[in-house]
Amino acid sequence: MTPSTIHWQDASGQAQSALWQAESGAPAPRRVLLADDTLAADKAYRLACEGTGLLWAGDFHNARQLLQALARRADAPRGRAAGGAKARARARAPEAPGAQVPALPSQAFHLHRQAQAQRARTLSQILIPVQADYGIPLRRAPDLRAAFTEAWGAPGGEARVVSLREVLGLVGAHEWRKKGVPIPALGPEARIHPHYGVFSPVRGEYVDLVATTPLPAGAKTLAFDIGTGTAVLAIVLARRGVARVVATDQDPRALACAADNLRRMGVAGEVALQSADLFPEGRAPLVVCNPPWVPARANSPIERAVYDEDSRMLRGFLAGLAEHLAPGGEGWLILSDLAEHLGLRSRAQLLEWIDQAGLRVVQRHDVKPRHGKSADAQDPLHAARAAEVTSLWRLAAV
Repeated sequence: MTPSTIHWQDASGQAQSALWQAESGAPAPRRVLLADDTLAADKAYRLACEGTGLLWAGDFHNARQLLQALARRADAPRGRAAGGAKARARARAPEAPGAQVPALPSQAFHLHRQAQAQRARTLSQILIPVQADYGIPLRRAPDLRAAFTEAWGAPGGEARVVSLREVLGLVGAHEWRKKGVPIPALGPEARIHPHYGVFSPVRGEYVDLVATTPLPAGAKTLAFDIGTGTAVLAIVLARRGVARVVATDQDPRALACAADNLRRMGVAGEVALQSADLFPEGRAPLVVCNPPWVPARANSPIERAVYDEDSRMLRGFLAGLAEHLAPGGEGWLILSDLAEHLGLRSRAQLLEWIDQAGLRVVQRHDVKPRHGKSADAQDPLHAARAAEVTSLWRLAAV
């Protein structure tokens, strides 16, 4: 994330500036206005839709309420959101009057992503000042220093301006990190603690697949976990008796998160962490990878755990797997077929990549997802989510 600067004028008309902080990598708003408790929600929504940043100078809790009001307007059915026809068109372009119903699942997906991105841009226009010591100089502002420190490191340096939406995301991540995510496959009390910016293992069905699929011969001596993230799969393998697991990731946040979870779960001695793009050196009887499932461009760093443009990680794993398998070893590819139901990647394409990599399919273990969206008929992608299957593909060298 490259540091940049945000500029505005204070109440006296003097030019001011601060460090612009955006986890998504979004540029600072070109136009910034001071805003406080007197700003009406309809006017705020219109300005936000136009891309005007609203630097808050009022009560912190009122800023949160305004953000909620903007969210209601952004989510309102077509024709009801305040702010005029132009603002509605910008905020909810896929539902604009006269728009055609998407003929293909892929079109519905891309329109949905466009609407999500526009909604995020609009709601991110309420801005909060943060001092160099991570204090927030607003009335009734909570002390969020712990959450900021977890995400940004120790305080110091410059004051900054941050989207309130991102601040609330930091707070949510801080709470998830404190309480952890239950992982039944590791035991009734077991929890994984995701760090900010590291994808949470809330989709438990893929963890269950790794916990129950029979290990190949020799796998209890050594296994690789490619793209470990929170290290949940490395921990599952260690708990299954694998003597040594080498877990890789190229994200420093993920490696720090993995180290924390390995220590909490008491398996730090069995799992070695390495900073690497995909594979460590050598060969192993078992190589496990849970790549991002949807071949599309991520809109923020945390989305890279879900969206993988052009299936880069998936194709890289398949292309390099054979040369990292010990004789008779297996590669376990954990992959949802959601992309197939969305028309973003075909089963034939996946099988072709497997064949081109000098691999064969030994067996495939399938499970239906248990997440709430698979049963939500109001979700724009409900048909694809309802048909989704998560699979563990057991692959071997030809």
